[in-house]
Amino acid sequence: MTTILLAFGIFLIVVVAMSVGFIIQKKSISGSCGGLGAIGVEKACDCDNPCDKRKAKMEKEAQREKMLNENRII
Repeated sequence: MTTILLAFGIFLIVVVAMSVGFIIQKKSISGSCGGLGAIGVEKACDCDNPCDKRKAKMEKEAQREKMLNENRII
């Protein structure tokens, strides 16, 4: 029983150490397969006619991008 608890404790310490390392380096977790770009999909929603919710989100993103470009200092 002590062997199981000791092994669990060691695994727990390793997981915590890895988590702290990611937090300190401020890296995001990413996949190793290359993501959607590896299979030829250029965006998350590859629909020809997106739904209303997606259209609203795209409109909001476009307005934000326009505002950022208009208020750019450089």
